[in-house]
Amino acid sequence: MTLSESATNNRTLVIIPARNEAETVGRVVREIKDIPGYDVVVIDDRSVDATIAEAKGAGAVVLPLVMRLGAWGAMQTGMRYALAHGYEVVVTMDADGQHPVAAISDLVEPLKKKHVDVTIGACVARGSRQRKIAWRFFKALTGLAIEDLTSGFRAYNLAALQLLASPVATLLDYQDLGVLLLLQKHGLKVSEVETRMSLRVAGRSRIFSSWWVILLYLLESGLLSLSRRNGFRAPLNVNINKG
Repeated sequence: MTLSESATNNRTLVIIPARNEAETVGRVVREIKDIPGYDVVVIDDRSVDATIAEAKGAGAVVLPLVMRLGAWGAMQTGMRYALAHGYEVVVTMDADGQHPVAAISDLVEPLKKKHVDVTIGACVARGSRQRKIAWRFFKALTGLAIEDLTSGFRAYNLAALQLLASPVATLLDYQDLGVLLLLQKHGLKVSEVETRMSLRVAGRSRIFSSWWVILLYLLESGLLSLSRRNGFRAPLNVNINKG
């Protein structure tokens, strides 16, 4: 049975963007596949290692991009795939093994009970000095009442999925902050679930790898926040189903 044939409203799609994560993506996919009720799609962002082979070998559907789109472009590709195949709840997580597969159900449960539209797996304890500086900067700039602004471990319901898969969300430079501002602008409810996270098994953070990269991140995301905080508007053809 293919993924498209098995999708029902009771199943959740786990979306994993990946670039050169051959060392870890297979293990992550296998752990998810061991839990009933979850399907997995890996969006390969032009890897030059064996990421695609490892993900397929572990049982994931793999969508190889024809050009590099970055983390958010890959994520949005997965969200559009989810809508096309009938999923109403999706979870996004990294391919590097930091996000605990066992905590997926903790993120999904509040959505299925219709308490919120989005849940974030928050792990404030993982914050390095650099990351905490970024968090304080963006909380002051945006007014967002969220502790872990940069966690990519999130669950979205259908209303959030429709919004984030739409053209208005296509040019979000940094998915963490831009997505939160967009959700806030459209009145969607976001909550955090305290989650333990592991250290990366291989490689290093592409955002918090050096002070120079962090400075660029702060500047670019700061400009994004200032320019778009009051400017997000949904296109006329977006039907956000909150029922």
